[in-house]
Amino acid sequence: MPATMVAEHVSSAGLPEPSVSVEDLSNGERTVALYASDLPDGYRYKRGDEAHLVAWIVQGVNRVGLDRLRHIAALEAGYRRCRARKRATAEQKRAHAERFPNPTRDRRAGELAALVTLFVPVNDEARERGLRFLLDGPCPACHDTRQVWACWAVDVDADWYEEGYGPCSLCGGAA
Repeated sequence: MPATMVAEHVSSAGLPEPSVSVEDLSNGERTVALYASDLPDGYRYKRGDEAHLVAWIVQGVNRVGLDRLRHIAALEAGYRRCRARKRATAEQKRAHAERFPNPTRDRRAGELAALVTLFVPVNDEARERGLRFLLDGPCPACHDTRQVWACWAVDVDADWYEEGYGPCSLCGGAA
């Protein structure tokens, strides 16, 4: 049995189709849906398997629910953002491991979600939603003050720097 997210799952048999199509899902949302689906752990894509991947995405949406799926995808986007900048906290790492206990399946679901984009494009609203993120806990760079103290280059050619507060590059700064 494939690893699934830590939550009780309801059989998707007989459930209505979700009110959202695969085009309305960001890549992060598709990744979460594939992880939660019955996608076999050892699955290897073959030409013509597009319908299977789309069906597994729909199954994952039905299992997790659209609102929860979007929330988990936003948290994962925040985790990836912190991890890429080497700022992921122990709390974020723990939360990620709880959401996705099988790292191999998590990576493969992300790869397949990206592959699905080749034949089912992401619409503009989903693409914009995919850029939003949430963090588990406070921002590790600014502790939710949304500003950091640093030396800021005013004129790079003249080597002129000013010291002071500026927007946090990790959480987005003043909004």
